[in-house]
Amino acid sequence: MNTKQKLTVGIGILFAMIVLLSIQAVGYVRDLSSDTRNILAANYNSLDYSKRMLAALDDWERDSTVRTVFAENLARQQENVTEVDEQEITDRLARDFARLQAAPDDRTVVREVREDLLAVMSLNMASIQRKSEVAQRTSEGAVFWLTLSGISCVAVAFILLVLFPRAVARPVRELTEGILEISNRNYDKRLHFDGSREFREVAESFNRMAETLSEYRRSTLEDILAGHRRLEAIVNSIHEPIIGLDENRTVLFVNNEALTVLNLRREDAVGKPAADVALRNDLLRRLIRELVTPGDRDEPLKIYADNKESYFQMEHIPLSVPDTGGSENRYVGDVILLKNITKFKELDSAKTNFISTVSHEMKTPLSAILMSLKLLDDSRVGELNGEQKALAQSIRENSDRLLNITGELLKMTQVETGRLDLSPKVTKPIELIDYAVNATRVLAQKFGCNVEVEYPSEKMPKLFVDSEKIAWVVTNLLSNAIHYSSEGARVIVGAAHRPGSKTVEIYVQDFGRGIDPRYHKSIFDRYFRVPGTKVQGSGLGLAISKDFVEAHGGTVGVESEPGKGSRFTVSLPLP
Repeated sequence: MNTKQKLTVGIGILFAMIVLLSIQAVGYVRDLSSDTRNILAANYNSLDYSKRMLAALDDWERDSTVRTVFAENLARQQENVTEVDEQEITDRLARDFARLQAAPDDRTVVREVREDLLAVMSLNMASIQRKSEVAQRTSEGAVFWLTLSGISCVAVAFILLVLFPRAVARPVRELTEGILEISNRNYDKRLHFDGSREFREVAESFNRMAETLSEYRRSTLEDILAGHRRLEAIVNSIHEPIIGLDENRTVLFVNNEALTVLNLRREDAVGKPAADVALRNDLLRRLIRELVTPGDRDEPLKIYADNKESYFQMEHIPLSVPDTGGSENRYVGDVILLKNITKFKELDSAKTNFISTVSHEMKTPLSAILMSLKLLDDSRVGELNGEQKALAQSIRENSDRLLNITGELLKMTQVETGRLDLSPKVTKPIELIDYAVNATRVLAQKFGCNVEVEYPSEKMPKLFVDSEKIAWVVTNLLSNAIHYSSEGARVIVGAAHRPGSKTVEIYVQDFGRGIDPRYHKSIFDRYFRVPGTKVQGSGLGLAISKDFVEAHGGTVGVESEPGKGSRFTVSLPLP
């Protein structure tokens, strides 16, 4: 029998018993009503008529009108005869009443009439008593059978209440537990329901599903393990340190190179929270700190590995996968990649040393050339003709240019090798500007530029800087502005200090061709030149200026638009 049939039979039985109980109750109520109605309709009325006739008989001699009342109630009694002997007594009462009417003063007749009335009343009282006993027995029978039927209904309902939910809940509970086991990857779980056809079919479907999942797991486990081994082999074959973390910052994998660099064992790292491992490893702690609060990652990490100092560049790669059922990606972890740039660092150091050596060695012959040109200009040696003077002037200009380039290269090597020495002293901003204006006066005259100095009328605060290097920066900016301005153009150099500000700004503004916003950051890189620029230069001036200013804790910025000129601003902190 299936669940639906069980439910139908149980509810049907309960419904039938309730209907039977209702019919039985209605029948007993009707019987009790009939008994009560008989008592009220017959015997009670006879008692009432008799009481009225007795009252009239008591006033028989004093009030002649009571005779009419007696006659009316006697007539009613004659119509209300319901008992076996009541008719005989009623007829005798009628005969005695007729005798009383003929002889109203006869005491014997009055006594006989009274006795007739008492007989009627006694007969009806006995009948009431008998009918009450019948009603009592009917009531007791009704209570008994209704109680028995009610108890039967309650028993059936209790049986249905206890057994039916248990019969339905037990398979559902077992099915739920089976599903939980499957969700926990226990594919060996099986269900057996022998008492219910529907649940037996559900159990068979569940068991087929579990068997399929078990087979699928067995068939794919080897593929997954093989794929996992291949991935581990690929990660370990990479010659760069790699560390994988999940979304909770637990170490998922570490390749051999990373273990060597970190000086860790695989079992001490994999599967453990990175924060716990970092407590015993300074390098990992630094990597995690860079991951949580990213800083300036342009500076490489110096790590002692392979019995030598090595340089690594950290790269952080956040991982995300498409969220199930959604359009957004879900964060699942991070990969930390350390690129070994030791070779490039060594090459860069070799390049810097080479440039420093070459630049230093070039200054000696350049100085000799300039000294020789100065001797040629001396009239005591002899006069030069026009062609010789032009040739000497060309030699002097190229020598000056080579000397400037050599100076810039030497300054660049000082910055790169960390040998930049500052000699700060108290300096007025106007002194730096005056130095730059005087240094570029000849250049401004050559290009026909008008250099204007803007300086606030109020007193400017003093700076505590290396005046030689900052003056060189301002001179370089002013020289660039002159080179990139057209003939007769204005070039503005000045200083400003906003009230309450902790910095002083020195700015140089030209009205030349301007710089495309795409190159605003790149112009401060070494050897970079804006595409299409015809002015000759080494591409080192702005890079060195930026390094000099940042060494003082300041910043260099540019505001420029094509066709509207450029404004370079040097911000220096106050002491």
